[in-house]
Amino acid sequence: MAAAAAAVDSRPNRAVLLTVTCLGQFMVLLDNTIVGAALPDMQRRLHTQLTGLQWIVDAYVLLVAMLLLSGGVFADRFGRKRVYLTGVAVFTVASALCSLAPSVGWLVSGRVLQGVGAAALSPASLALLAAAYPVPQERVKAIGLWAGFSGIGLAAGPVVGGVLISAFGWPAIFLVNLPIGVVLLLVGLRSLEESRNPSAPAIDVPGTALSVAGVGTMTYGLIEGGARGWTSPVILGSFAAAVVLLAAFIAVEARRSAPMLPLRLFRQRLFTVSNTAMVVVGFALMGSSFFFSQFFVDVQGVSILRAGLQTLPLTAAMVVVSPVAGRLAVRYGFRMVVTTGLALAGLGLLALGTVHAGTGYANVWWRLMVVGIGFALTMSPLTGAAIQAVSPREGGLASGISSTTRQIGAVLGVAVLGAVVRARQSGGASFEAGLDSAFVVAGGVTLATAVLTGLWLARSEPAEDSAAPSRSR
Repeated sequence: MAAAAAAVDSRPNRAVLLTVTCLGQFMVLLDNTIVGAALPDMQRRLHTQLTGLQWIVDAYVLLVAMLLLSGGVFADRFGRKRVYLTGVAVFTVASALCSLAPSVGWLVSGRVLQGVGAAALSPASLALLAAAYPVPQERVKAIGLWAGFSGIGLAAGPVVGGVLISAFGWPAIFLVNLPIGVVLLLVGLRSLEESRNPSAPAIDVPGTALSVAGVGTMTYGLIEGGARGWTSPVILGSFAAAVVLLAAFIAVEARRSAPMLPLRLFRQRLFTVSNTAMVVVGFALMGSSFFFSQFFVDVQGVSILRAGLQTLPLTAAMVVVSPVAGRLAVRYGFRMVVTTGLALAGLGLLALGTVHAGTGYANVWWRLMVVGIGFALTMSPLTGAAIQAVSPREGGLASGISSTTRQIGAVLGVAVLGAVVRARQSGGASFEAGLDSAFVVAGGVTLATAVLTGLWLARSEPAEDSAAPSRSR
């Protein structure tokens, strides 16, 4: 009787935990897309060029990508509640600093701090859910809601951003995080219960430091190369340093007993190909999304609010299709669904490469929707393929690596496609022509990856595996 009462009493606490963790993830995902809507206003008010806008986006994404795996280990080792609330506090303070930034340099610094907060907040929120819902069926439902809030955050960003920027200017997109963060801290301090994993591995400090330095140095070269010149000593030196740092990262990870990135996992073809494809997904999706608002505002001359609304077909398609993609992969196999999704996304991006200032929106929205449907069909199945390629006890690690590779692709996408636009402009082409070239490059890379996955992604039958759990893997 007492046990039953305790179980009933725990329900409200679990409901509060679910709300708090979902709202935290919503805030992080909202920030991903709301900043894109603000880029044209930032460019005008902060008097910056394309390079400055690239840093505003990549400074955040880079820190999230490189610290995401360490954030999950921190949560398990030092307490999920503690790390989650610390991440919320850092993210909230950083948002306030971003809103007050008087220059691009200050704003980029605030975005770095936001990335640190998000890298702690996001994996800790998922770890809190997993600990609170030990029954697999309940856990799946809770994580489904968590992922649903993520999708809502992605879809709401452009619209919310358009409204806030039109009324108050770009600083408002960061101020919106303040009341959410304060509520999360107040409720979380009183309602969340601490949990940790005593057997969690030690923090891989050398691996984390080398990965941040290596990818950060490479990003610097890609973003600044267009402005400083690709053959300048600084740019050539940055690429050389990136090669050395990343080689050192691989050497360190190969020797550690508990590395942040176990290189042995890449001996599995399914794991390697799925993560390679995930890099391309991040590259093409984030790299092209970086230019959507700039195209509508700077090329077609619409308002920022209207530009936010006009990007909705892509995000709405992703929100609707993403929950279905996993079931399609179960029924038809990873290879079929992923290859189809990448092909659709690639064709949609190539189609966007033919739009121009006079193209009516009736001939643009469907291209955005095709891109959204295509990428929605790829992300969940690619994560599922990576998880299936490893042992069950390493499923969480595989999922984290999949998210990290997508974020690394996003960093490179903004940097490389921005470099494509700058290169075209340096050759005398217009900004519009540069955007078209960037979309074509993104589409071409995505289509090439569709061919790669079609040829090399191992055919799998998840339905049979789930139906026969006793079969050895």
